[in-house]
Amino acid sequence: MGKQMRIGVLTGGGDCPGLNAVIRAVVRKGIKAHGWEIVGFRNGWQGPIENLTKPIGLTDVEDILTRGGTILGSSRTNPYKVDGGVDRIREVLAENQVDALIAIGGEDTLGVAKRLTDDGIGVVGVPKTIDNDLGATDYTFGFDTAVHIATEAIDRLRTTAESHHRALVVEVMGRHAGWIALHSGLAGGANVILVPERPFNVDKVVEWVERRFEREFAPIIVVAEGAMPEGGAEVLHSGERDAFGHVRLGGVGQWLAEEIADRTGKESRAAILGHIQRGGTPTAYDRVLATRFGLHAVDAVAAGDFGTMVALRGTDIVRVKLSEATAELKTVPTERYEEAEVFFGA
Repeated sequence: MGKQMRIGVLTGGGDCPGLNAVIRAVVRKGIKAHGWEIVGFRNGWQGPIENLTKPIGLTDVEDILTRGGTILGSSRTNPYKVDGGVDRIREVLAENQVDALIAIGGEDTLGVAKRLTDDGIGVVGVPKTIDNDLGATDYTFGFDTAVHIATEAIDRLRTTAESHHRALVVEVMGRHAGWIALHSGLAGGANVILVPERPFNVDKVVEWVERRFEREFAPIIVVAEGAMPEGGAEVLHSGERDAFGHVRLGGVGQWLAEEIADRTGKESRAAILGHIQRGGTPTAYDRVLATRFGLHAVDAVAAGDFGTMVALRGTDIVRVKLSEATAELKTVPTERYEEAEVFFGA
């Protein structure tokens, strides 16, 4: 047993499958290996600002491994956009005698973690995003589950597309990175995959669709929500921005389905998967990865290695600086996309 400590843990940003597996691993190792007390902060960074706490013991994590979402709740709160937010976090941590924080989240949550570390608050990060767009880690938990859900949806939609001889456009999540679209499109045998990293030519898409119809098969087009036509812009679901400056995207699938119908004269439908991709039971891969991340986050806290994030490199879990992890988004490289193009229109 090491020094008696009280460790805070929170989950920020969009929910995703595997969050509870991280919490479970942190609690079990923190208590059993170190004798620590674990304090859950509810609703992301809102928790340590407003003193929303939830003590977590072994019994609280007994049956959460398979549950999606997060038992702590989440939000897109940005302490640096709240007057006195950072000072309030210091006060709440001192009031609860919390020695360090483990923050589980994506680009925005870990960006806050990096700034808090710079401001003298000890934080260790755990990478979470279904988009798989965090730098410095090969994969994030939640991504495998989202791809599995999207692939199953494509498989199901294919049967109805073939029955009715119509084109089906499947819109998946991916604001700036097309990893879900690329992986689910490849796994589902899509005939066209469109990602935010490469503006698409509508005429070319129509050509691929018509080629598929000529062979008397129904085309399946997978498009990331952030994909945009050449010379065009993202399709906004709403112009409102969250605390991190993000607008809500959505609707490119419906727009593209209508374009295909107008240009080909063929029936076309859009299916927007949306938050279905975030929900439900995590895959075995995500449960294992999330658990390993949680165990190694505890090790980082025990070593006093703050300002770091646990990351997957190959099959190993390593620590990287939060500054490296949040420096830039990990997007789909050109060569990975070009690997998939051989299947377009086939």
